[in-house]
Amino acid sequence: MARDLAIDLGTANTLVYMKGRGIVLNEPSVIALNRQTGEVLATGREAWQMIGRTPGYIVAVRPLRGGAITDFEITERMIRLLLQRVGVSRFTRPKVVICVPSAITEVERRAVTDAARRAGAADANLIEQPMAAAIGADLPIGGIVALEAVRVGSFDIDAAIQNFVRREHGIAIGERTAEEIKVAIGSADPTPDEHQAEVRGRDLMTGLPKTVLLTPEEVRYAIEDVVSSIVASVIRCLSKAPPELSQDFLVRGMFLVGGGGLLRGLAERIERETEVPVKMSNVPLEAVVLGAGHVIEHYDALKGMFMGARR
Repeated sequence: MARDLAIDLGTANTLVYMKGRGIVLNEPSVIALNRQTGEVLATGREAWQMIGRTPGYIVAVRPLRGGAITDFEITERMIRLLLQRVGVSRFTRPKVVICVPSAITEVERRAVTDAARRAGAADANLIEQPMAAAIGADLPIGGIVALEAVRVGSFDIDAAIQNFVRREHGIAIGERTAEEIKVAIGSADPTPDEHQAEVRGRDLMTGLPKTVLLTPEEVRYAIEDVVSSIVASVIRCLSKAPPELSQDFLVRGMFLVGGGGLLRGLAERIERETEVPVKMSNVPLEAVVLGAGHVIEHYDALKGMFMGARR
């Protein structure tokens, strides 16, 4: 018998929740393709390990960037592979709930639901990531009253680090190395116990391997434009919210969810600039898929949360 599924189609990570079992898959949203034949060589963590380490005709593709679907065909192939990996076949056709960005267009909405149905879902519905995250964080929910979408995130932080290291230290590094730097010493605000990190890359002058030391201050400077645009979007969203919610904000505060919320110092930076308390969700990376999973477990009672159902 088919077990219904919830999928968090994130730009960086894809998570799958199976009814009655919980989270059954959590992997990078990457597919490795043979550019010459179109063959899918690997997905998820295996494909992520191949980035920057394969011949030119093998490419690692991210079908989602900046909170938007950049390649519909690859997205459909990724959904199909996800469903296959968790046991969906033509004999087991589950209902699927997919978490998507609130700013998704009508065309993108149709593309995602059609892709899920073609990949083997008996039915596919969408739920906005902020709504799913609120459910997953155990917050009292009503509806989305204010929305501000910015198409920047973790990949932009990685790219900013790559550009900085290239410009200031004269070495080229790959996106995997940039992400490792972000995780190791990246921050949005000064934090206790900071330390330098060794960075290995290719010297732009000689072409030979080279190691440099990078400080947390340098990384903060490198990613400041991205971080400040995220903080500015929070401020704009707060200004759009109904005045009656101001008391709730000041008493309950805001909750930070999503993988990007794991950047050290981001909660403190937002709290300082908005003067509103900011709390980190207990499970920031999993909050969205857990919320969608809760909808799957209580499908009939919560199907009013789907995109389109409340409009």
